Formats: sequence, C-alpha cells, structure tokens
Amino acid sequence: MQVHHLIEVCIIFNMSKEECMEALSKHANIIPVITCTVWKELEKENKEFFEAYISRQERATAAETR
Repeated sequence: MQVHHLIEVCIIFNMSKEECMEALSKHANIIPVITCTVWKELEKENKEFFEAYISRQERATAAETR
C-alpha cells in the first residue's frame, strides 16, 4: 500500500501528522521521515483542505482540555 493512501486512512481517523507518523512506523514499518515528507507534499497540493483539517484538530484539542 502506498504511503499516500495510508496517510489518507490516518486522516479518516482524524490523526495528527505526528500520530500518523508513529502509526505508520509501528504498523507499516515506514520510516517517519518518509511519512512526514509525503504529508508535506499533500499539504502543498491540498492547502485549503489541510488548513481546515488542522483547524478542526486544534478546536477538538481545545475542547478536550476544557
């Protein structure tokens, strides 16, 4: 399975980039720097999506800490 597709699965599960890097390292034996590089390329290609995605994650984190 391609790293790109695995990152999409992580996004479906609302994982952060760091959580995704850790999960792919542990479960798919993918070096974290590879995941990080592909994630950054996806961010460049889909800037608006990732801005909204990160914003939703930040709001969820803020709600959890209340």
